[in-house]
Amino acid sequence: MPARTCPLALTKALTVTGMASCSGRPPRRDPTGETFPALRGQSLDGVERQLPGDLIGAPALLLIGFKMETQFDLDRWILGAQQVGLKVKILELPTLPGLLPGLFAATIDGGMRRGIPREDWPSVVTIYGDAKVLEQFVGSEDPLPGRIVLIDAAARVVFFHDRGFSAGALQRLAAVLHDLQGP
Repeated sequence: MPARTCPLALTKALTVTGMASCSGRPPRRDPTGETFPALRGQSLDGVERQLPGDLIGAPALLLIGFKMETQFDLDRWILGAQQVGLKVKILELPTLPGLLPGLFAATIDGGMRRGIPREDWPSVVTIYGDAKVLEQFVGSEDPLPGRIVLIDAAARVVFFHDRGFSAGALQRLAAVLHDLQGP
């Protein structure tokens, strides 16, 4: 009988922890005009990143995803940005709030590495420890669409979109970026 108690207790603990990390998602919000929060993450090539500090001095496009299924949306934004010739640093920020993702970070990052070409690893920065900060900043209610954030050279949000990829939103993003970069 004791052999069954431990797995049952572990299952209950994981269930409670999982439920706690899923509840209370902050409402979606548009942070345009605000300074992007300070975060720590690690790129898939193993480099510790300080955001937005590492990006100060030039605009950057940040593609935030809270669910694995968001990758399709983020890929469309990346392809669209390339097709219209946006000249901006692009970082994908898989954002995984909660205790369990942090405990399994090595496994999660390893899975991402298997699906992402090595040359793209530096542009994927996984956020674990500071995930709650980013979750509060943009909101994770309805986490499926990506959060698309363009920051200026001083890390102020100048464009935000959270309703899934659209050609019109891409054109608005391109116009804002053009205004930032000048002629």
